[in-house]
Amino acid sequence: MQVQIQALLAAQGGVGVAGEMIGHNMGSHMEVAKPAIFNGEAAKVGGFITACRLFLRMKLRGSTVEEQVQWVLSYVQGGSADVWKENVMEELEAGEVEYESVEELLTSLRKEFGRGEEELVKAAELRKIEQGGRMSGTVHTGVEVRRMNSEMSGLVERPWLQLMCCAICLLRGCNFR
Repeated sequence: MQVQIQALLAAQGGVGVAGEMIGHNMGSHMEVAKPAIFNGEAAKVGGFITACRLFLRMKLRGSTVEEQVQWVLSYVQGGSADVWKENVMEELEAGEVEYESVEELLTSLRKEFGRGEEELVKAAELRKIEQGGRMSGTVHTGVEVRRMNSEMSGLVERPWLQLMCCAICLLRGCNFR
């Protein structure tokens, strides 16, 4: 009877008599959330990549690179991401590109869609300046303010970000002239 129980436990990846793990790695039996569908929104690319990495490590570790790449691409749907995915798939089928690791695909994805993350980081830095007063005890001169505004205007023409920068500078008493 003990032999039959151990055989059943082994078939299900359970624990043997002495408490040792039998069968598969415990990670393959853990519940892991799949990533949400990624549609190209820049603000969501970091979370999508993190969720993919976690799932790949926990559930698809033994899969081939091709299987992992196809799995990630299956969660890239809608919006501007569809065009990118179609181009990647065409390049893969034509043999124009070959990923040595799924990480190369994720890096490509971040490069393509992660531009908005930079904007969010700069906006967070501006909020930090606003909330914490003068950063490192420095006072921004009019030249520095114009330079900051110039840098901000290069961020894919986001007027709300420029407006935020101007509002912070006005609150701090910076002079634009």
